[in-house]
Order: sequence, then C-alpha cells, then structure tokens
Amino acid sequence: MKMTKNFDGLNDTFNVSGDLVHPEVEVSIEKRPEQKEFSTEDIKKDYEYTRGNLYSLIEKGQEAINGILELAQESEMPRAYEVAGQLIKNVADATDKLMELQKKLKDVEEENVAKGPTNVTNALFVGSTAELAKLIKQQSKNEDV
Repeated sequence: MKMTKNFDGLNDTFNVSGDLVHPEVEVSIEKRPEQKEFSTEDIKKDYEYTRGNLYSLIEKGQEAINGILELAQESEMPRAYEVAGQLIKNVADATDKLMELQKKLKDVEEENVAKGPTNVTNALFVGSTAELAKLIKQQSKNEDV
C-alpha cells in the first residue's frame, strides 16, 4: 500500500529552505505477518524431537567418557584426564537440560489448563443502599412464596 504525505508548512515551522524537505514523500506500509499460535500438537512434536536429541547426546557423551577414561588410565597424561572431566561436565549439563525440558513442558501444559475457580461464590452489588434494601426485600418475598 503506498501513501503520499505532504510536508507543506514544515519548512516554515523549522525555518529551513525548501531544498531540505521534499514536498511529497512516498511512504510504503508493510503489513507484518500474523504470528501463528502454536498448537498443543506442535509443542508435543518439538518436545519429543528435543528429548530424543538430548538422549542421543547423553548416550554418545557417555561412550566418549568411557573411551577417554580408558585412554587417560593407559597414558596417565593429565590432559586426557582434563578432557574426561570436561566431557563429564558436558554430559551432566545435557541431563540438566533434559530435566529443564520436562519442567518447561509441564509449565506449558499448565498454561493451557484453565486457572482459577469456575464458580463465582461471592457477588458484588453496585448501587445505593436503598436499592440494596429493595432487592433484599424482593428476594425474601420470593423465598416466602
């Protein structure tokens, strides 16, 4: 969508000559794409994919730890033990991420569940005391009948 905007009078307002401000400027307005809400199915699919990747990384990390520990014991080199320690830390971080993923999924599922009571037990009357007295009198008459 194209619009034309006229800037007459701005030159006088800002005390500038006509050469600095163009009399007509084309302004194009672009619409932003609408943001799509994620469905529960998409969230579950992403969760399963991420969970599978984390399991795979943890398993491969454990295999690498076993191999580097074996190498470190045979070579008795400090660098091998340092690498083994880093691998252990990385695998531990991946398992922490797996637990965080569980927590995030639980939080997302709780957001989808309606929060708060669905029944209203307390009502608020907005009006004068005379109107309230009439309402109470009317209610008591209805109950007596």
